[in-house]
Amino acid sequence: MFAIVRTGGKQYRVAAGDIIAVEKLAGEAGDSVTLDDVLLAGDGGDIKDVKGLTVAAEIVAQEKGEKVIIFKKRRRHNYRRKNGHRQQHTVLKISAIGNEKAAKKAAPKKEAAPAEDKPATETKAAPAKKAPAKKAEPKAAAAKTETKPADAKKAPAKKPAAKKPAAKKKD
Repeated sequence: MFAIVRTGGKQYRVAAGDIIAVEKLAGEAGDSVTLDDVLLAGDGGDIKDVKGLTVAAEIVAQEKGEKVIIFKKRRRHNYRRKNGHRQQHTVLKISAIGNEKAAKKAAPKKEAAPAEDKPATETKAAPAKKAPAKKAEPKAAAAKTETKPADAKKAPAKKPAAKKPAAKKKD
């Protein structure tokens, strides 16, 4: 399920488990926030009723955004002003939209991890017996020889400047 919420004069499309950066909200990291201004909600292609719908979120961090430079100049008047600032942001993690909470995605990763560990140990043992460093050196040497002819092609030397004819002597 997704929702479009308005906060700080901007609109955001959110789903359970998303992390978004919004304009500064009051609160510390770990606090819970509810976003009441829900404009639209839906599930796939279906639109849901937004009356009384709220979005629950948790504050992850309070941080500053990228630096914004403001430069004013008036031509031909020797007027220049440079100023800048870093906007305050609040990073939110959406925990629930209405009654639907975020599904935990960690469980599939844990199941896949043990299956990957066994082949990884077998593959680590096999390269240790071989000497891959010796094979890598000829490739590096071949790469260097390929780049040298490309660098050797340079523009032809310029012709010397034409000499001016000598001034005629008056007798």
